[in-house]
Amino acid sequence: MAIQRMDNVGIVVEEMDAAIAFFVELGMELEGRAEVGGLVADQCTGLDGVSCDIAMLRTPDGHSRLELAKYRSPAVISAGPRDRPHNILGTHRVMFAVDDIEDTVARLRTHGAELVGELAQYEDSYRLCYVRGPEGIIVGLAEQLS
Repeated sequence: MAIQRMDNVGIVVEEMDAAIAFFVELGMELEGRAEVGGLVADQCTGLDGVSCDIAMLRTPDGHSRLELAKYRSPAVISAGPRDRPHNILGTHRVMFAVDDIEDTVARLRTHGAELVGELAQYEDSYRLCYVRGPEGIIVGLAEQLS
């Protein structure tokens, strides 16, 4: 049996509204917000007393989703500095295809995003970069050239 699809990527945040604004500026669409808690949430996460707010965003093509979660309880645990380098073990970025990478970076900068390195070009195929957004989230951007 194979998987059917990747349903979503989840990211825990402290500032929900800022994270939503960042990803909406990127071009994602807010599907909805909800409160999650209770026995099912506890069982699924392996935590006790889960109470969190979630927001689900989708890409314009409708095929990919991003779930943001802000925990009210149990308390959020810091994973260390938010400006960690790219080579830390674990999930390190979410990559998005964009039409105009320079315009996208400029728009995201109004939401506090900063380039992790610099804008790079891979042969005549792609322009690529990583930006660090809210909560230290690293987002990859790729503009296909040919």
